[in-house]
Order: sequence, then structure tokens, then C-alpha cells
Amino acid sequence: MKKYLLLLTFAFLVLSCTNNSTNSNAYKYEYLYEDLPFDMPRVQRPTFPNRRVNLLDYDGNPDGITLNTTAFSDAMSDLSAKGGGTLIVPKGIWFTGPIVFESNINMNLEKGALILFSPDKSLYPLVETIFEGLETLRCQSPISGRNIENIAITGEGSINGSGESWRPLKKSKVSDSHWKSVVASGGVVKDDNYWFPSEGSLKGHDMSDMNVPRYDISDDEWLEIKDFLRPVMVSFIECKNVLLEGVLFENSPAWNIHPLMCENVILDGVFVRNPGYSQNGDGLDLESCLNSIIVNSMFDVGDDGICIKSGKDEEGRLRGIPTENVIVENCKVFQGHGGFVVGSEMSGGVKNISVKNCQFLGTDVGLRFKSTRGRGGVVDNIYISDIYMFNIATDSFLFDLFYGGKSASESLEDGDTTPTGGMPFPVNEETPVFKNIYVKNLVSRNARRAMLFNGLPEMNIENINLENAYITSRYGAEFSESKDINLKNVTIIPEVGPAYLFNNVKNFNAENLNFEVSNDTEVAKISGANTSELHLSGIPKNKVNVANDVNIDEIDFN
Repeated sequence: MKKYLLLLTFAFLVLSCTNNSTNSNAYKYEYLYEDLPFDMPRVQRPTFPNRRVNLLDYDGNPDGITLNTTAFSDAMSDLSAKGGGTLIVPKGIWFTGPIVFESNINMNLEKGALILFSPDKSLYPLVETIFEGLETLRCQSPISGRNIENIAITGEGSINGSGESWRPLKKSKVSDSHWKSVVASGGVVKDDNYWFPSEGSLKGHDMSDMNVPRYDISDDEWLEIKDFLRPVMVSFIECKNVLLEGVLFENSPAWNIHPLMCENVILDGVFVRNPGYSQNGDGLDLESCLNSIIVNSMFDVGDDGICIKSGKDEEGRLRGIPTENVIVENCKVFQGHGGFVVGSEMSGGVKNISVKNCQFLGTDVGLRFKSTRGRGGVVDNIYISDIYMFNIATDSFLFDLFYGGKSASESLEDGDTTPTGGMPFPVNEETPVFKNIYVKNLVSRNARRAMLFNGLPEMNIENINLENAYITSRYGAEFSESKDINLKNVTIIPEVGPAYLFNNVKNFNAENLNFEVSNDTEVAKISGANTSELHLSGIPKNKVNVANDVNIDEIDFN
């Protein structure tokens, strides 16, 4: 009996060890691939040699005053020469210039650690890079790496880019006391409402198109406008196996995190933060990347929160690298121009994107798809579900193919009129295409407008599907230059005007389309000579305003 009990105990221990081993080796992100509507390889976390060095061992000093640029460089070089491992950044304030990554290094910020980048622009030389989808010169990024692999920034610490010393400031975005304080600090003011840190920064702005100088200038001129060429804070270019986990990234000079032409990128549990007034203060710009996971993260920024890009205009088309295979799950965006955004630089294409279980709280736009003539590129195969929004300043769900460079709220404040229709342009490689987009389980409370689908007359947005949506808003949903639009179980409750407006919409299919409007308000308005095959089951015919240019036979109310 004793022998039997010993054997039984031994068997239990073996089984227990086996189960523990199995659990420890389980793929952390397997749940993301359940019912994924496209094929995508499992993105693996990078692994590192079991070797650890401490920044204190390289004469680092976390007193918030000592410049630690050399300490970071020496630690990175030494660790890389040994085959890689983990660079420990202990608690304290690590004041430093640029940090350049090397392969096989995990920079781990311990609890209480803050990396604070110096505002001294002389520490950031001009380098060749890509910004706003175009090749250009910019100042070296505070954190960068190029053509390397197996890199990570992890831990419980924070990274601050001292962005306030780089960014211009618009008077309308801050309080009077804030504005007066910034102006009193130096710099120059344009038109009494736009502050720049220096004359060179203002000159760079005046000679640029969308933040990028677009004509040949001399080396001396580049140096003269150097202050304008503010860098993204985290720039990883053509890197493979990138992990950002647990860390706070804040106060970036321009965009915050910019993986460009990278493969196998994971953001897990990061907090990305910029002031609401920060110019070009994007959270994440994922550009021309293959296989990416963005999960359990928060974005509270001054521009787009989670943004998908792939290059701009002819340069982006010639690059020809789409952003492909992306999973976004359980993320929150608190402010900024858009919650989840595609474009406007999407000339290399965007495909196979899944976005689930996200909240957009106080953003200008919730789901934002933007582009314009000249971009080209195809956005295709986008799947979005379980999206919950509150206090959206403009549109809960937006397609804007007439994007002009302003945020939606800026356009609203400036009184801009949204272009619609017009004469079609010839279709060529410069024509952007948005098609095959599937959205379900969307709830938005207190938006300005429920939706705006605004395609091009020569290239309508196509096959856009919305299922199970409930939206309360000031104004209803507008559809223009769109075709093959399918709505199922959608409720729009506007405070003012019709719930649904149609202009040059083709093959619109509605199943269980719901609304709440006052008794004397029209439910829908229909216009556009190109309107055809509108199936508006559930909408009473006597509550619809049909313009004279519409063929009434193209509308089915049954």
C-alpha cells in the first residue's frame, strides 16, 4: 500500500509539472486569433539572452540633472557586444539625449524610473527619415533603431520627450494664462494666434506642406529651420520583433510612437499621452508594417490616437508596402482627433485589420477613415466590432475622401463646408479606394453627427457594412457618393433634423432600420441624380423628402 501511494504521489507530481510547463508555454495572444476573419501568423514576443546590466554600472546618475547620453550608449554597446540581454533602468530621473537601440536588447524601466529627454536641440542632429509619409530630414528621434531585430521597451516606468520645447502652439487650444506664459518664454508669434519656439521654427512652417519642406533647399537652409523639424519620439524603422509593454510614453515633440516598415510589432499595456493642444501629437502611427498586435493600451493625445498609415502620394505608391495584418483589442482613446484612424497617408494600401472591444471617450471622431485625391492606395478588408463611444465632438463614424489637413473639430470651428459630389475626376493610380469594411456592435452616445460617409464621385466608398448600431447625436447619418451600403439593426436618434440623409447613393440595403424623430420632422432626405436602388424598408414614405433630381422609381419603401 505504501509503495502504491508513493507511485501515485510521483505520478501526480509529474502530471502537475507537465501542466505547469504547458501553461507557461501557452501563447499569450491565442485568444486574439479566435474567429479572426483573415489569416495572420502568430506574432511572437521577442526573447532575450539571460543577461542583465544596470545603467548605474555605466556611470549613470538618476539625479534629473546629469546628462546620461553616454551611459545609455555605453550600456547598449556593451550589452550588444555580449550578444544582448536586458538593460535595467532603475528608479530615478534619467536626463539624457538620444538613445539608439541595438539588436537583442530589452530596455526595462523599473518602477519609479523616468527617462527625461533633454530639450537641448543641439543634441539631436538632422537625419534622413520619413515623416507624414514622405522622405525628408528631421531631427534624430529621442529613441530610435533601424534595421535591427528583437528589441523591447518594457517595465513600469515612464518616458518623457520634453515636447513642449519643440511644438508650436495655437492660441485657441489653451487658456489665456497658458498662452501668455508660453509667449513670455520667448519664441515668435504669427498672426497673434500661433506661437513658434524660434524664428527658424516659423520659417520651416512657412516653407512646408503638411509639415514637410517640399522643394530643394541647401544644407544651410536645413540647419536654419532645424527647430521646425521636430522628431517623432520613438522611431523604429525596418525593424523586426518589436515589443513595447507596460511603459508610459508621453510629451513627444511630434508623433509619439512610429513603427515604420517593421515586422512583428506588439504594443501591450502601454499608456501613450500628450497634451490635448499638442500639434501633431499622435499616439501610435503604424506605417507600412506587417503583423502587429495593439492590446490593453490607453491613448490620451492631441491628434489621432491609433492610426494606420502606409506612405503618401507617389512616394507611398512607389514604396508599395501596405500595413497588413493588424489586431487592435481592448484599447481606450480619451481625446484627440480620432479613436481608430486609417489615413490620410495610405498610398501603399491597408488590409486585414481587426479592431475589437475599444472605447473612444471624448475624441473628435470615433472611427475615422480619411484620404484625398492624389493619394491612391487601397483600404480593404477591415473588421471592427464592439466599439463604445461617448461625447464624440463631430462624427461617430466617418469616411472623408476630401481630407484637407485639418482635424474634424478644426474644420467645424472654422466653418468649413464639407465638399460633396461635384464633377468626377479621371480614375487612375492617384485615386484612393476604400472598400469591404465590416462594423458591428457599435454604440455611441452624445455625438454631434451620427455618421458621415463621403466618397468621391469617381470612386465611391464601397461595400460598407454596419450591423447592430445604436447612436444618439445632434444630427443624423449622412451618406454621399457611396455604393453597396448595408445596414442591419441600426438605430439613429438625432436631436435635430432627419435621421438619414442620402446623396448619390447606389444600392443601399437596410434591414430593421430604426429612428426616433419628432412628429413634424422628416425621417430621411434623398438627393442626387445618381441615386439608385435605395431599399428603405421600415421608413414611411410620407416621412421622406425626395429631391426633384431623384428618380422615385429607384427607391423601395417596402
